[in-house]
Amino acid sequence: MKDNLRQAMGRFATGVTVVTTKNNDEINGMTANALTSVSLEPPLVLVCIDRDNYTSKLINESKVFALNILGNDQQELSDIFARPGAGKADNLHDLKTSEAVTGAPIIDGCLSYLDCRVTKVYAEGDHNIFIGEVVGDRKSVV
Repeated sequence: MKDNLRQAMGRFATGVTVVTTKNNDEINGMTANALTSVSLEPPLVLVCIDRDNYTSKLINESKVFALNILGNDQQELSDIFARPGAGKADNLHDLKTSEAVTGAPIIDGCLSYLDCRVTKVYAEGDHNIFIGEVVGDRKSVV
């Protein structure tokens, strides 16, 4: 069942983001497409991350994350963060990043971003569902 669900959901076309976070001096990121807008007022989004993923653990500690929305020309960047083992410690140090309001890394050249503070965390199945209030953003450059 688990493999069938993964295959079925893998066929669902979505945008791709790299979710990033910073906890003290440690920065980290991973590719994610399990996200959605929750509310416009207040501005809330959610992202679902495997509880055993290193990025999930850091977001749980830091209570901040950024959704770096990638453009069509950033497939290679998406692939880097989607590889098995990509969620290891400090995996963003080779990329140019900046910081927005929360201090979560914003990947230079991303199409758009949402900088978020965690307001709630729900543990469901093997994932954490992070609800984040958007406290900073950049509109698409297109």
